Amino acid sequence: MMNIPEVKMGIIAVSRDCFPIALSEARRAAIVAAYGEGLYECKVTVENEKDALAAVADVKAAGCNALTVFLGNFGPETPETLIAQKFDGPCMYVAAAEGDGDMINGRGDAYCGMLNCSYNLGMRHLKAYIPEYPVGTAEDIVKMIKEFQPIARAILGIKSLKVITFGPRPQDFFACNAPIKGLYELGIEIEENSELDLLVSYKEHAGDPRIKDVVAEMAAEMGEGRYYPDLCERMAQFELTLLDWAEAHKGAREYVVFADKCWPAFPSQFGFEPCYVNSRLAAKGIPVACEVDIYGAVSEYIGACVTSDAVTLLDINNSVPQYIYDEDIKGKYDYTLTDTFMGFHCGNTPSCKMCDSCAVKYQLIQHRLLEPAGSEPDFTRGTLEGDIAASDITFYRLQCDSEGTLRAYIAQGEVLDVPTRSFGGIGIFAIPEMGRFYRHVLVQKRYPHHGAVAFAHCGKALFEVFKYFGVKDIAYNQPKSLPYATENPWA
Repeated sequence: MMNIPEVKMGIIAVSRDCFPIALSEARRAAIVAAYGEGLYECKVTVENEKDALAAVADVKAAGCNALTVFLGNFGPETPETLIAQKFDGPCMYVAAAEGDGDMINGRGDAYCGMLNCSYNLGMRHLKAYIPEYPVGTAEDIVKMIKEFQPIARAILGIKSLKVITFGPRPQDFFACNAPIKGLYELGIEIEENSELDLLVSYKEHAGDPRIKDVVAEMAAEMGEGRYYPDLCERMAQFELTLLDWAEAHKGAREYVVFADKCWPAFPSQFGFEPCYVNSRLAAKGIPVACEVDIYGAVSEYIGACVTSDAVTLLDINNSVPQYIYDEDIKGKYDYTLTDTFMGFHCGNTPSCKMCDSCAVKYQLIQHRLLEPAGSEPDFTRGTLEGDIAASDITFYRLQCDSEGTLRAYIAQGEVLDVPTRSFGGIGIFAIPEMGRFYRHVLVQKRYPHHGAVAFAHCGKALFEVFKYFGVKDIAYNQPKSLPYATENPWA
């Protein structure tokens, strides 16, 4: 995957000067030994403020962009929190559990020290990640570090992200017209362009010598009989246009996502639908959100960072018909009808997440709307259609409400191995208690129709990322035993 950060993790141990420094150093060494390759061990143990500066300088010189600050004993309250202040990447704070044998000279009291550490971080308004239970043995701490890495990757990515848009957000898609104030507060940069800018750049790429190689990639990806040979050159030209635009317009940022207006003017002017190209970029780690959905693009990017894998953006589209449920789901899967729904989009899901029968086809809805009745599809071709492959998934979204407040939802489930009997890039999704979640989160809290999809159960990491960025309302699919605030108790 390109376009996502590579995390280089360091560990700094801290020690209260009235506790044995050797205790903290020995416990740090045990963590490094249990971790194996890939964790940089800072040999400066922090007891005072000058130590903190020296330790931060050391990990920066080693190329670390994320840190584990380890309380091997009680820890020095001010110096340990200055590490987070002076280091310009995400920091996790964890503490040593007792158990070395000697409970007199070998007792570190880090369980107590973590309380004061948290208090001092708050006093200085410093952001830091603290695990659910931040105290443990060397093996426990290693697990915490490994769980922190995808969180750190998403934090690093968001802090150096630029969203590039083409075209105004559609008038009749108010869901895509959320205030962008919340993204600036996260440190994201936004560059808004017109569709004409994109068309001019596209035309300038005509005859690009790289086109033939991209065409060959497309043919190899899809296989004979599953794409339009006459369309590939145009689509390859467009793919190179977007990649070159990203490189030329990154500016001071390292990472880029797109949110493009893909209809109604696009297909007639460019000569194809952009969906398949969008799917290929998403597979590379550069999500391209449909319908200028800026928050959708950012949501996709967070999922790509967390999973280091391709993601997609889908409409929470239609209910599953009773006959499909009865034929292929009931008795085979432990879901009710209202736990299921179909996630759909025109054809932007990467082929690596689709069934083997997927193919580049045409967009039926756009064909009805834009091309003469009864005609063969022409410029409405270019979607990647087929059923989405069975997989664990996390359906989620970061959004800004009408008051400019960030909120989010996360729901884990799966794509069922059940034929959809429909068109587009589409799958039958199952999420426990989806019916209640749909009503009391998606509808009640006025979320838009687009949801990001990560092809793994990554709700835990996503929750921590959203929490780190200060999102206070993080909704999820609550079990029946935990009613929503708006749920009628007599329903």
